[in-house]
Amino acid sequence: MQLLIIADTHLPKRARALPERVWAEVDRADVVIHAGDWVVPQALDELEQRAHRLVGVWGNNDGAELRARLPEVARVELGGLRFAVVHETGPSTRRDQRMRALYPDVDVLVFGHSHIPWDGEHDGLRVLNPGSPTDRRRQPHCTYLTAQVGGGVLSDVVLHRLPPRAG
Repeated sequence: MQLLIIADTHLPKRARALPERVWAEVDRADVVIHAGDWVVPQALDELEQRAHRLVGVWGNNDGAELRARLPEVARVELGGLRFAVVHETGPSTRRDQRMRALYPDVDVLVFGHSHIPWDGEHDGLRVLNPGSPTDRRRQPHCTYLTAQVGGGVLSDVVLHRLPPRAG
């Protein structure tokens, strides 16, 4: 099962639309995971229409309509692994250990908020942040993740760097 993992799209504040390369990944993915900060409901509408399957949560920049349509924490089983998706996880110090304690029944935790890509592991919990495909903040590139999941194994986790936007 092919996964696309994104977060912090901040549409249309940080970009007018998702980059075409990300839309191509949406079309290829069996499941799109979005870890919050959509900003406008239209971003959710577009991904719901185009994704084969969408798992998403609201973030701190998402208003009442998005919070009414999305959970704060989403839990789903994919390819034999238990996933949780949340926007915020707090400071980076001891994040992997804190998240293992908060999510004892989860195999993979996907989060956003920081715009900083993260791939950590603690005591059997894989913790992933895809960065942002539209707002690199202090990072050198806008980013997103792809991965494969099946048979209880998460594999081929790849951080993709997007080229700078023109204009």
